[in-house]
Amino acid sequence: MLLLNENEIQSIYGMKEALVDIEKVLRSKVEGKIKNPPRTVVEFPDHNASSLYMPSADLVEEVVTVKTVTIFPNNPAFGKPTTQGVVLVTDAQNGEHLALMNASYLTRLRTGALSGLATAKLSKLNSTVLTVIGTGGMAFEQVLGVLAVRDIKEILLVNPTEEKAVKFGERLQAFGVNEEVQITIVRDVADAVRRADIICCSTRSTTPVFNGTDVKPGTHVNGVGSYLPHMREVDFEFIQRASKIVVDDLEGVTEEAGELIHAATEPNWGFEKIHGELMDVVIGKLDARTNDEEITFFKSVGAAYFDLAVAQGVYRKANDQGIGVQFEI
Repeated sequence: MLLLNENEIQSIYGMKEALVDIEKVLRSKVEGKIKNPPRTVVEFPDHNASSLYMPSADLVEEVVTVKTVTIFPNNPAFGKPTTQGVVLVTDAQNGEHLALMNASYLTRLRTGALSGLATAKLSKLNSTVLTVIGTGGMAFEQVLGVLAVRDIKEILLVNPTEEKAVKFGERLQAFGVNEEVQITIVRDVADAVRRADIICCSTRSTTPVFNGTDVKPGTHVNGVGSYLPHMREVDFEFIQRASKIVVDDLEGVTEEAGELIHAATEPNWGFEKIHGELMDVVIGKLDARTNDEEITFFKSVGAAYFDLAVAQGVYRKANDQGIGVQFEI
């Protein structure tokens, strides 16, 4: 079995590769080539934490993956990461376990790639200002996904702890974000929202993180942080104003997307108002953005076949380049 740690994966696989592999798996899902059983979530209320178990299979390549990921928000206080995970890759022809790889980076990366693809389809072509609400563990790859598809000139960072936003901006610069991109820390959420062409939310908030009335026409919003029914990143006002709501996985959001579950309890809104899934927008079955005034919303809660896509990509590259450690179990 091949063992791959996070540094090894990062050395061979990034946003460019993830965008290709995620789009490929979306097309395969449309064609019925992907099997994706329901995920299992175990919550630990005493720690405000959860553990997720997610299997998926590529019926053509005959590969199965199972991801286990834990999300413990209090971990940074103890010097541990909030999100930790592993992916097991198995040969579906003979049952041989091929690889075990760190999944924390891959989870962030595939989520960023999904937002990147959604941004490419749903944001205005001339979008230049990106507002990032929440600069925690999932936010960095969200920014990379947007930068991969739009010519961003200014990034506005909003975080309750300003010091974390400062460090986040420094990390972007150290990563090599173009010097022509201005990075600004903004204390006033409303100001950052009003100025944005694109907004990325990646928080674990249980209450909306901005006022929907502050969003200007033509804005695109990616929401990836709330993945349980009691969580909400956007308010009902914003959902009502959104011309198109596109989701990564319809079954998943009906069970896990707190803001949409809440909206469905309000008069005059139901899940039937969702425009559709990202895979149908990618293949052109559904319209993407049709004018510069539309407000669009991409809601992502994740699904195992996205992890399958990037894990397969990493395994192929690692084999080709001789990366990782072989061991027997």
